[in-house]
Amino acid sequence: MKKTVWGSLGVAAAYVCWGVLTVFWNLLGKVNSVYVLSQRIIWSMVFMGIFIAATGKWKEIAPVFRNRKQLATCFICGILITINWGVYIFAVSSAHVLDASLGYFIEPVLVGAIGMLLFRERPSRMERITFLFALIGVAYMIVRTRTVPMLALLISGSFALYGALKKNLDISPYASLFMETLCMTPFALLFALWADHAGMGSIGVLSGTGFLLLPACGIITSVPLLLFNIGVKEIPYYISGILMYINPTLQFLMGLFYFHEELDTNRLVAFCFIWFGILFTVADHVGQSRKNYKAGQSKI
Repeated sequence: MKKTVWGSLGVAAAYVCWGVLTVFWNLLGKVNSVYVLSQRIIWSMVFMGIFIAATGKWKEIAPVFRNRKQLATCFICGILITINWGVYIFAVSSAHVLDASLGYFIEPVLVGAIGMLLFRERPSRMERITFLFALIGVAYMIVRTRTVPMLALLISGSFALYGALKKNLDISPYASLFMETLCMTPFALLFALWADHAGMGSIGVLSGTGFLLLPACGIITSVPLLLFNIGVKEIPYYISGILMYINPTLQFLMGLFYFHEELDTNRLVAFCFIWFGILFTVADHVGQSRKNYKAGQSKI
């Protein structure tokens, strides 16, 4: 029971961090988005390298270099998480936080669809209703605005595919994140060096302690991920399923009240469809939680 409580707190803390960190990325809003992305990759790799060294987990890294399949998977995962991070940074810096929020609301739906198609998973009836309402919401927005919400779909699609690939990656989350960022670091370094030389980097944009925001990219990226990976092992899946909506909800509220982005009628209607659908999944997970709790009590 104590492990479940601490695990839930860890996962909830990770989602809260991801939800409010829009403020941090906005501090770097004047810096080129791709440059910020390159710094995020580099410093995440550095932070994870220090973490792995401090916890004595280097022995998990060497075998990955000898396994071509694992190395290739880490490389592809690195590309997908780079797309996810990059689009998210661009969304925040270009005043599209609500679009980012939409992406993370529909991401669980894409995860469920991939689970059905690739892993033959069977979502519950309530989860299928959630998928349907999310689909209606996105379709409504496309028809009414005659535009495809590309930022939201890139954010949700890249992370859904990222999770699907990691599902069969037989290495620890720590080693995986380190390898993914390590694979992308040469490209990030080349761009960062070129950008600084061409006057497109942080020089002239940041000053004094502002440069500390760059190494901080690695910390604020890695710490929530570590909290999530540690906590998720201690809790049942359905609890994680309920908590996952903390992140996009906070992003939505930040976009609306902190960044004062405009919520037009079409987007509001689309969000309402998605929120209504989410209620079915949350109700399903809460019901499952009660059943498991009662089953546990009956064994005492």
